[in-house]
Amino acid sequence: MSRSVRTRPEGSGQPLSEAYDTALLDLDGVVYAGGDAIVHAAESLAIAREGGMRLAYVTNNALRTPDAVAEHLTELGIPTGADDVITSAQAVARLIGEQVPAGARVLVIGGEGLRVALRERGLEPVESADDDPAAVVQGYGGPDLPWGRFAEASYAVARGVPWFASNTDLTIPSGRGIAPGNGAAVQVVRIATGAEPQVAGKPLPPMHRETILRTGAERPLVVGDRLDTDIEGAFNGGVDSLLVLTGVTDGALLLAAPPQHRPTYVDADLRGMLTGQPEVVQEGGGFRCGGWTASAGAVEVRPGERGPVSGRLELDGDGAVLDGLRALCAAAWTAAGEGSCGLDGGKALARLGL
Repeated sequence: MSRSVRTRPEGSGQPLSEAYDTALLDLDGVVYAGGDAIVHAAESLAIAREGGMRLAYVTNNALRTPDAVAEHLTELGIPTGADDVITSAQAVARLIGEQVPAGARVLVIGGEGLRVALRERGLEPVESADDDPAAVVQGYGGPDLPWGRFAEASYAVARGVPWFASNTDLTIPSGRGIAPGNGAAVQVVRIATGAEPQVAGKPLPPMHRETILRTGAERPLVVGDRLDTDIEGAFNGGVDSLLVLTGVTDGALLLAAPPQHRPTYVDADLRGMLTGQPEVVQEGGGFRCGGWTASAGAVEVRPGERGPVSGRLELDGDGAVLDGLRALCAAAWTAAGEGSCGLDGGKALARLGL
């Protein structure tokens, strides 16, 4: 993927499952939600796999082991092996292993996923700052992680022990709603010590490197629902991405996306992997996709601002809802340039039911 500023979703003349050799799939909001498979996910993934596409599941959640994740997916009707799962625990363990001696002790603030990943790299997990650790690693440890674990991390980090974090997602979805994620826990230690951790998870390069090393992908496609982790991670890795609208991103967030958050393709769900993607064509002052044409009107750009600060997005025509959204993306992203779009797209999105 070019690092030039993306101004519209791209088209594809062939199904994405044929254009790319490996799908790097996020889990929460893409494959499942609240523990249950998202509609169309299992059958879409089965068709892509039968057609020759490798499926790899990439998660920032460092709590569960690859075996546990694979077992869960298989129970949902998505046959998966542990080798098909890449976690931020694995990425951070590799990062630590490159900076400390073989067999070094690592103070673990988190769950079993971190301990398994550290042992895989020949490192020894320990539980106390008094165990002479060569590093501290922090990952999501579940809702019952004792407060005293943060104190152990703080004692070691304050003494100058290198500090690592699997990821810094501030929130994590749960069956009861949105809960604090590892990023919130990292903030506790940051406040106590004034230090900054080295972070491995999406959207940062160590996580992308881990997925490529473990899958051997040559033409990967990142598939996700979050702009600030999945899509930005693809941008940082220089690879293409598909945003699906089954998770946290809605139309308004997508239209306002800055360049690093703009996906290559946009679709409703994982069925988008099995089809080509329609082209967005510039016509006069607007952008057409399918039966819809979108444009930016009454735009005001102030000196020194990146992108418009006021104006509105206009939408004419009819047809498939996703085509209308793609056309609106082109109008919004073109107007925004290298900034975030400040145009009002409320009426246009409402017309699409988004």
